[in-house]
Amino acid sequence: MSQDSVEIRTIEQWKWSEMQGLELVSKEEESEGGVFEERELGEHSSENRGGGERSEMEVKNHGGDGEKPDSASLSAGFFEIFRFSDGLDWVLMVIGTIGAVVHGSSLPLFLRFFADLVNSFGSNANNMDKMTQEVVKYAFYFLVVGAAIWASSWAGERQSTKMRIKYLEAVLNQDIPFFDTEVRTSDVVFAINTDAVMVQDAISEKLGNFIHYMATFVSGFVVGFTAVWQLALVTLAVVPLIAVIGAIHTTTLAKLSVKSQEALSQAGNIAEQTIVQIRTVLAFVGESRALQAYSSALRIAQRLGYKSGFAKGMGLGATYFTVFCCYALLLWYGGYLVRHHYTNGGLAIATMFAVMLGGLALGQSAPSMTAFAKARVAAARIFRIIDHKPSVERNSESGLELASITGQVELKNVNFSYPSRPEVTILRNFSLTVPSGKTIALVGSSGSGKSTVVSLIERFYDPTSGQVLLDGHDIKTLKLRWLRQQIGLVSQEPALFATSIKENILLGRPDANLVMMEEAARVANAHSFVVKLPDGFDTQVGERGLQLSGGQKQRIAIARAMLKNPAILLLDEATSALDSESEKLVQEALDRFMIGRTTLVIAHRLSTIRKADLVVILQQGSVSEIGTHDELMAKGENGVYSKLIRMQETAHETALSNARKSSARPSSARNSVSSPIITRNSSYGRSPYSRRLSDFSTSDFSLSIDASYPNYRHEKLAFKEQACSFWRLAKMNSPEWAYALFGSIGSVVCGSLSAFFAYVLSAVLSVYYNPNHAYMIREIEKYCYLLIGVSSAALIFNTLQHFFWDVVGENLTKRVREKMLAAVMKNEMAWFDQEENESSRVAARLALDANNVRSAIGDRISVIMQNSALMLVACTAGFVLQWRLALVLIAVFPVVVAATVLQVCSTLLLPFD
Repeated sequence: MSQDSVEIRTIEQWKWSEMQGLELVSKEEESEGGVFEERELGEHSSENRGGGERSEMEVKNHGGDGEKPDSASLSAGFFEIFRFSDGLDWVLMVIGTIGAVVHGSSLPLFLRFFADLVNSFGSNANNMDKMTQEVVKYAFYFLVVGAAIWASSWAGERQSTKMRIKYLEAVLNQDIPFFDTEVRTSDVVFAINTDAVMVQDAISEKLGNFIHYMATFVSGFVVGFTAVWQLALVTLAVVPLIAVIGAIHTTTLAKLSVKSQEALSQAGNIAEQTIVQIRTVLAFVGESRALQAYSSALRIAQRLGYKSGFAKGMGLGATYFTVFCCYALLLWYGGYLVRHHYTNGGLAIATMFAVMLGGLALGQSAPSMTAFAKARVAAARIFRIIDHKPSVERNSESGLELASITGQVELKNVNFSYPSRPEVTILRNFSLTVPSGKTIALVGSSGSGKSTVVSLIERFYDPTSGQVLLDGHDIKTLKLRWLRQQIGLVSQEPALFATSIKENILLGRPDANLVMMEEAARVANAHSFVVKLPDGFDTQVGERGLQLSGGQKQRIAIARAMLKNPAILLLDEATSALDSESEKLVQEALDRFMIGRTTLVIAHRLSTIRKADLVVILQQGSVSEIGTHDELMAKGENGVYSKLIRMQETAHETALSNARKSSARPSSARNSVSSPIITRNSSYGRSPYSRRLSDFSTSDFSLSIDASYPNYRHEKLAFKEQACSFWRLAKMNSPEWAYALFGSIGSVVCGSLSAFFAYVLSAVLSVYYNPNHAYMIREIEKYCYLLIGVSSAALIFNTLQHFFWDVVGENLTKRVREKMLAAVMKNEMAWFDQEENESSRVAARLALDANNVRSAIGDRISVIMQNSALMLVACTAGFVLQWRLALVLIAVFPVVVAATVLQVCSTLLLPFD
C-alpha cells in the first residue's frame, strides 16, 4: 500500500464525534423531561424508516448487501441502452451517424485534395477558379456535418432526460423493503446525477466520437494506401509505437487521477462534515482541527498533482519526441521515393499525414469505447431499478376504495420480521384493536415493536403472517394510494423539504387553497410564528428545515397532516425531541387534532398519554399489559406501566434537585464559572443576521429582521458575486514565482516548436520538387537532424511546462481551498441559514470554484503563453518568408477566432448536470 493510500485511510478516521463532550451535551439536552431505563437505546433515526427497533436492527446488520447482485458486474446490451428512444431520436441518430462518418472521413479526403493542390503549386499550373470551388464546397460540407453532430447530441439529451424521469418514477414506486435490502439513498442520487449523465455522454458525444474516429482511421488508411502504399506501410509500422507511449501515458494519468480524486473526496467529506456540523464545530472551538484535517487531505492531493503534472509533461514530451522522430524517418523515406519516381511531394506528405491521423484516431477511439463500456454498466444499474416490480404497487389502480370510513384499525395474529434481518422476529402473534375515534398509546422499550406497528398500518411493510384490518377489510385488498390518504403521520423528526413553508404544508393536500392551508397552520399553533417571519409562508425552511427550531418544524409537520384531514392519526414520538416549552405548544395542537379521529400514539414521555383511552405496553413484540392509565397504575409494583411511571418521576425529581443545588451555590462560585462565557456572549452586540427563524422556546416571540433592521435586505442584495482581480490571484501564487518562470519558458519553447515544425515541413516539401537529387539528399538529411533536435527539445520543455505549471496550480488550489474553508467558518450562523449557503452548495464551491481558479492561473496561462508564442513566431516567420500570403491568412484569422468562440459559447450553454 502506497504512502498516499495510508494517509488517506488515516484521514478517513477523522470524526467529529471524537470531540470532547459531544455525547455529554446531547444527553443533557434531553434529560430534563425524564426517561425510562432503556431510553438511550430508543433514539430514533431521523429518517422515515420507523422507530428504535428498526434503527437498532439496521445498525447491527448491513445485510442484503451480500445478497444483492453486484451491479458493477452487469452491463446492458448495446441496443438496450437506446430503449427510451422514439422515432425522432432514431432520425436524429441516423443523421448524427452520417455526420460522424462524413466528418471523420473529411480530413483524410481533404489531405488527398491538398496533395493535388500542392502538386499544382509545384508544377506552376495553379488554377484559382478550381481552388475556389473546392474551398466553397468543403465549407458548405462542414456546415452540414456540424448540423448532423448537433442532431446526435440532441438525441442523446432527449433519451437521457426520459431515462431520468422513468428512473425516478420507478424509485418512488418501490416499496420500503426494497430500500432496506437492495438500494441506498446515495445509490439513487448517484444514479440520477452520474449514471444517467454517463449514459447520455455515451449515446451522444462518445458514440459520435467513436464513429468519427473509426471513419478517420478507415479513410486515412484507404487514402494512404491508394496514394503511396510503400510510405503507408512504413507509417503504419511507427503508429503502434506512438500508441504504446500514449497508452502508458493515459494509464499513468488515470491511476494518479483516481488517487487524487480519492484524496479530494476525503477532503470534501471533511469540509461537508464541518459545514453541516458547524454549530458543533464552533461550540467546541474545533475550527483549527477541521482546517488541519482538511489541509492534510489536500496535501495528499497536492503531491499527487505534482506527480500528475510530471507524468503529463513526460508523456506529452515522449509522444512529441516519438512523433517528430517518426516524421524525420518518413520525410527521409519520402525523399527516397520521390527521387526514384514512386510518387511526388504532395502525395508523399498527404500519405504521411493520412496514415498518421488514422493511427492516432484509432488510439483516440479507445476512451470512447471505455466510456461506452462504463455507460453499459451504468445503464444496467438504472434499468435494474426501472424493471424491478415492487411487491406493493403504490400507483396500482387495483384494490378497493371504501365509500365511508369509521377508522377502526385491527391487527390480528401478526408476525413480522424486517426483510434486511429476517431471522429476528419483531412482532410475535401480535393482536391489537384500535376502536374508531379512540386514542391508543403504545409504550415500550426500544425494540419492542412500537414503530413497527405504525409501519404496518401505513403498509410500508406487509406482515409475514396475520392481517392488518381497516373497518374489517384487509388493507392488502385496499388501493394503496387511497389507504395512505386516510392516514396522517407525525414522526419524532419531521421531514421538511428545502422549499417554502407554504409548499411544505401543501404537500399534505396539493389541491388545497391558501385559506385552508392557513387554517391548518392556525390549528397547529404555527400561524402565529409564521406570519412574523420576513417572508411569511414563503419563507424557505432550508436544508432539512434547519432554519426552523425543533418546535417550529414539528408544528409545520402537524399543519401538513391536519390539511390532509385524515381519519386515522399516527403519532410516532412526536414530542420526544422537543424542549418543555415547545412540547407544550405542540401537544396543544395535537390534542385539538386528535378530536374525533382514531389515534395511535407512541409515547416518549409517559406524562403525555395520561388522557389516552387505552394504554398498551409492549415487550419483545407482544402485548404485556393493556388498560387505561388508572387501571394500569392500580396494579402497583407488579405492573410494568406503573414501574415506568415511577422511574420517570424519580428521574425528573433528581433533575430538579440537581438544579436547585446548582442554584443554591454561592454567587461567586457560579460567576467564576459562568462569567467569562456570559460576558463574551451577552455583551457582544447581536448581529442583524442572528438566527431569524428561532422562537427561542417561547410561544409568541419571533425575530423580525425587517422591523428591527430595515437595511437587512439591502445588505443581502448588495452582496453580489464579483470577479476577482487577476493580480490578487497572482499575488496568492507569489511564493511559486520561480516555478512559474520555468513553466513560462517551457510554454514559450513548446509553442515555438510547433511553428518550427511547420517551417521544416514546408521546406522539405519544396525540396521534394528540386530536380537536383544531391541537393535534395543533403537538405532532407539536414532537416531530419533538425527534427530530431526539435523532438529532444519537445521532450525536455513539455516536461518543464506541465510540471512547473501544475506545481503553481496545485499550490494555488490548496491555498484557495484552505482560505475558503477558514472564511466560511468565520461566518455567523445566519449565513449558513441562507438558501444559497446550504452545506451542499458551499461544499460544491470549495470543490469546483477552487479548481476553476487553478485552471485560470495554471492551465490557462500555460496554454495562453504557448499559443501566444506560436502565433508570434508563426506570424514573424510568415512575414519574413512570404509576406503576401501571411497577410491573406491574417485577414481570415478573425473568422477562425469567431468560429472557435462560437463553438465554446455554444458548448457552455448546453444543460450540463
